[in-house]
Amino acid sequence: MRHTGFAFHEHCLWHDTGPCSVFDRPGAFVQPAPAAEHPETKRRLRNLLEMSGLIDELIPLKGAPASERDLLRFHTADYLEKLAEMSERGHGDAGEHAPLRKDSYPIARRSTGQAIAAMEAVLSGHCDNAYALCRPPGHHAERDRGRGFCLLGNIPVAIMTMMKRHPLRRVAVIDWDVHHGNGTQQAFWDRDDVLTISIHHDNNYPQDSGNHDERGVDAGFGYNLNIPLPAGSGIGAYQATLENVVIPALERYRPELIVVACGFDASALDPLGCMLLNSRSYAQMTQALMQAAERLCNGRLVMIHEGGYSEGYVPFCGHAVIQTLCGSQIEAVDPMNNEIARWGQQSLQDHQRLWIEQAAALVRSIR
Repeated sequence: MRHTGFAFHEHCLWHDTGPCSVFDRPGAFVQPAPAAEHPETKRRLRNLLEMSGLIDELIPLKGAPASERDLLRFHTADYLEKLAEMSERGHGDAGEHAPLRKDSYPIARRSTGQAIAAMEAVLSGHCDNAYALCRPPGHHAERDRGRGFCLLGNIPVAIMTMMKRHPLRRVAVIDWDVHHGNGTQQAFWDRDDVLTISIHHDNNYPQDSGNHDERGVDAGFGYNLNIPLPAGSGIGAYQATLENVVIPALERYRPELIVVACGFDASALDPLGCMLLNSRSYAQMTQALMQAAERLCNGRLVMIHEGGYSEGYVPFCGHAVIQTLCGSQIEAVDPMNNEIARWGQQSLQDHQRLWIEQAAALVRSIR
């Protein structure tokens, strides 16, 4: 069994987005409803780990809130000041679809702190790999604004902090959240020391973001790789994407650390996605990345929790990933696994292959 760290703090679940439902805010014909990004998906994942007993095989990590100094490695001082003011006032929107309430800023700093703690545990050798159950999520947050439920860039801040603490020269980020990882892309747009790869539903969120031709600039050209997939992509399409694009890109780049923006909204039961993955497919993708990490960077792999909005299904997907990370025999039986696998269009479709081939052609620019 591997030594797998698990970074979590209850404070992260106290972030309140208000009654925004799947919309920006209630009003007119939009009835108030619980927010799509709410604590239950994460709490139920933590609870499932407890119920199965898997949590007893994990190394508990509890990161301190990210310091302002570390946050300023990515974010602007004006934006952090704005976040702090809105948080103290008790309401506001950090930018676009990023509502917040009282104390959201210190909670977001706590969330970023979990990502920092997970990476630190792996790079220091305390853990072989790690999973950070962060909230609020971070991969949409940009330098000077929040977007898509995200307030702070958990992954960019953590990577930049690790590069100051450790002799870390090359990091790869694989984002398999169903939405484009625009914030991580922005953070490393002109850099060749971080390879960013985003697998997402084409033109979902953010709109007009995450196309094949977004490849970086200057030193970063070729080190930003987007793999937009058509709606309805399932197990076969994601397996083909890893085999033909992600793994070859990692082999060419040879990172010293692999980070996964681990969203579960590409699952078949997610209300904000339209893909067809089951929990077993997440375990299989995790296994493929673990094998690549063993070959390339002594197994150093860190998963940072991002989206995923099915409170009933996210826990099974997360448990499958964490069970795979630590090589445990403790399983939480997913009652939907086999049924989802039998749904139509789960094999790789011809039109999906064309999208994947476009992305595969760009891998050769990675050096």
